[in-house]
Amino acid sequence: MRSGLDEAKRFLVRTSGCQMNVHDSQKIENLLCHHGYTAAEGPEDADLTILNTCSIRDKAEHRLYSELGALREWKAERVGRVIGVGGCVAQQQGDALLRRFDHLDFVFGTHNLRWVGLLADAAGRGERTARTQESRSLERFDLPGPHPDQRASTPGRAYVTVMEGCDLFCSFCIVPQTRGREVSRPVDEIVRESQALVAQGVREITLLGQTVNAYGRHDGRRGALDRADSIPFAALLRRLAEIPGLSRLRYTSPHPIFFDDALIVAHRDLPALCPHVHLPVQSGSDAMLRRMRRRYTAGAYRSLVQRLRRVRPDIALTTDLIVGAPGESDADFRATLDLVRDVGFVDGFSFKYSPRPGTAAALDPDTVGPDAAQARLEELQSLLRGLTLAAHRDRVGQVTEVLTEGESRRGGNQRTGRDPYHRVVNFADTADPPIAAGSLLLLELVEATPHSLIGEALEAQTSVRAGSALKRRTSRADEHWRNAGPSA
Repeated sequence: MRSGLDEAKRFLVRTSGCQMNVHDSQKIENLLCHHGYTAAEGPEDADLTILNTCSIRDKAEHRLYSELGALREWKAERVGRVIGVGGCVAQQQGDALLRRFDHLDFVFGTHNLRWVGLLADAAGRGERTARTQESRSLERFDLPGPHPDQRASTPGRAYVTVMEGCDLFCSFCIVPQTRGREVSRPVDEIVRESQALVAQGVREITLLGQTVNAYGRHDGRRGALDRADSIPFAALLRRLAEIPGLSRLRYTSPHPIFFDDALIVAHRDLPALCPHVHLPVQSGSDAMLRRMRRRYTAGAYRSLVQRLRRVRPDIALTTDLIVGAPGESDADFRATLDLVRDVGFVDGFSFKYSPRPGTAAALDPDTVGPDAAQARLEELQSLLRGLTLAAHRDRVGQVTEVLTEGESRRGGNQRTGRDPYHRVVNFADTADPPIAAGSLLLLELVEATPHSLIGEALEAQTSVRAGSALKRRTSRADEHWRNAGPSA
């Protein structure tokens, strides 16, 4: 319970959606700390609640409306409480949210994070404001460095935004409307931010962008690459991989059409670049890929996978898939199942098509019935679960390096982390004191489950031998990768 002497305003940020939304929430929290707020322990302790929203599917949008309804009572419990909505639904609907919910105080879009403190102040004075202007200015990336009071949600790991927006306008996707057109950050800013994070103890950095491997492409067309404003994406990876102390480098989500030879070679050459790629495919049917405006064929996707595996045979691939999109026949769906089997994804996110306002697919009358879409989703997810379990079983007996995250959902003395292949590994922690989150730990994989792997920590003297053996195996693999070309 707050004391009467505690006058610092406290905030709570709730997040839904993708990694970009998670990182945006971290930015919002940091901005509020710089603005004089402190993090609340829970809803009852908060003066300001912000909902950072996702609109990629209608389910997430409806969840927002439900949460806003529940917050009416929260706001009435104490005078002066403030509610804000940010993110993709805010960008999409703007002041329509203020008209619909009279207890909502302010709305801010995806290009307006830096105004959150001032909007909260204005709300405290009784002003209700929506700020959702789209901007192509780089000012939206000009944010303060980490505040000392901001809590690290993932010790040892951090996101770094390299670009925002999308210019591809896939028929099913609302992202170009909610995130705007493609804008890339200057390379020097990205490098400086990454260096600062590593200096603070970050071991793993994930680069973020709606089409992350499109980084710098518009600058290249305008000649800005000659001025070093940005560089090709693979060159950016090489710059960051040179940072001393950075153990792991990831990126998400790439688009298949921007996956060039230089990026494939980077997976061969850069030890810090993790052997995992999340590569959205959406469908295995050429007819559906055309209707989705994906700009590649199932054959081209398979070829890309083969080229990646030639230079990095152990690479783990995950993906996004949509079933029940307008025009999808049973044969189209079967083609998707065939592609999933052929590629052998380690995991995947699969969804029923959800019509989004303002997209081309939402106007397509050739809809798939809800029962058929649900049956297809269940069949696809059953296939994916089988592939995940098989991939996990294949890894039992291996030694892997885990970046620890904290307590496992399994309870007890179980801890959890992720390995270079982005798989969750749970393990018993008998150390005193417990192993700190953000530590790198060698584990032997002893058991596979449908959702994770189970590991056992190696004894200190065994760890040295296992580490040497792991290094020898990696060295042999490195030699193979160096001798292989991107189209070998």
